[in-house]
Amino acid sequence: MEKPLNSTSRKAAESLAIQALSFIAADPDRLGRFLAATGMGPGDIRVAAREPLFLAGVLDHITADESLLLGFAADTKFDPREIVRAQSALSGRRYERDVP
Repeated sequence: MEKPLNSTSRKAAESLAIQALSFIAADPDRLGRFLAATGMGPGDIRVAAREPLFLAGVLDHITADESLLLGFAADTKFDPREIVRAQSALSGRRYERDVP
């Protein structure tokens, strides 16, 4: 079990995003929705996962869907607010959002 991010460092945020990608990929329905949203093929993900902006996009995808966010948070034991902060750290955007 991962510890929650206390101060969202870029490396910790990237690690969280990789976990989010694994969470998405573990379920065919989640993966299908992600691929449809990104326009990527399954073979493109491995290469794209090395890019910080792609990882920010993974967290964008997770945080844009409350049920997906809460499912990922429950699966990983992260507080949903930490996931939102990690997304902000990777995207460079700073904003506050109410997260359940």
